[in-house]
Amino acid sequence: MSEVKVETHLEKKFEPKIIGFFCNWCSYSASDLAGISRISYPSNIRIIRVMCSGRVNVPLILGAFAKGADGVLIAGCHPGDCHYIKGNLWTRRRVTLVKLFLDAIGIGSERLRLEWIGASEGQKVADTVSSFSQTIKELGPNPIKR
Repeated sequence: MSEVKVETHLEKKFEPKIIGFFCNWCSYSASDLAGISRISYPSNIRIIRVMCSGRVNVPLILGAFAKGADGVLIAGCHPGDCHYIKGNLWTRRRVTLVKLFLDAIGIGSERLRLEWIGASEGQKVADTVSSFSQTIKELGPNPIKR
């Protein structure tokens, strides 16, 4: 008689839910380039196009975690290339402060990542999403969800 193995919810492989806020002018274009070039990356990221990474505010980041995201990736233009002049510089400041807050409340700063990705860097999108997804897998589920 053969044994039937029943997979419990604890044995299921953890697949992180990642929210990506991508700048319209650079990072989102790079993700399009990755798709056109057939460069694959994990499908567990949901990309939200924003006009500028500077539009990604604190309530938006914390709201993503509160609604169950395991990680948040913000991708913007390289410093000096922002279409809105200083939007990405504001983002860098904001992310630095939010990371301190995430550590203080027990979520962890490693769950938030900021990357500069230019429009021609499709491979960098794939590499960034892959490495961030791996980092989040190692960290496990968002502590808020437990």
